[in-house]
Amino acid sequence: MTIRRASELPKPTEAELAILGVLWERGSGTVRDVHEALYANDGGGYTTALKLMQVMHAKGLVERDDSQRAHVFRAVVSKERTQKRFLSDIVDRVFDGSASQLVLHALGSQSASREELKEIRQLLNRLDRESK
Repeated sequence: MTIRRASELPKPTEAELAILGVLWERGSGTVRDVHEALYANDGGGYTTALKLMQVMHAKGLVERDDSQRAHVFRAVVSKERTQKRFLSDIVDRVFDGSASQLVLHALGSQSASREELKEIRQLLNRLDRESK
């Protein structure tokens, strides 16, 4: 198997992101685990989850441990890294490379909790200190 850097992996689709979300939350999981978490209540088929996870494995988005009868999958790239990649793409494509415009739009259009505002202030204070 060829090892690729995270930036060389294809961006996951919406359905693949949902599967990655289950794997990030649990650390790893079988097709049945993912199926039960995402599709069991809406009647989605087991084979849908299986096919998506096979495609994700072929793309390099997940690793598969086939040493047991039920193959166990885990995400290759962390949630944080995936978020950064998508965010960087949005900043470049939608906000002309301006992270501050993204932040201003996000805070202007969505309400933040007191705890979130506290975290934002702490981050801004840290960035201010580091820039001096």
